[in-house]
Amino acid sequence: MGNTFFLYGSIAVVGVTLIGFLATLWIGASRENNEGNPAYDRNSVPNWIRLSVIYALTTALAIGALIWFVRG
Repeated sequence: MGNTFFLYGSIAVVGVTLIGFLATLWIGASRENNEGNPAYDRNSVPNWIRLSVIYALTTALAIGALIWFVRG
């Protein structure tokens, strides 16, 4: 049973990673992205701060989940 869980978990992780990679390429190649957005350029500092907070929270939750999984 452990091997099956590992296999399906690995497939899920690779699948989500692949979908994220393809979505990033699709957005990066879009016409709107190539033209740029002056409003975004003016407000880039708050956007970077917000993104950093999201990454920090996600990292903390992932570490917490890993500790919970290993101990449980």
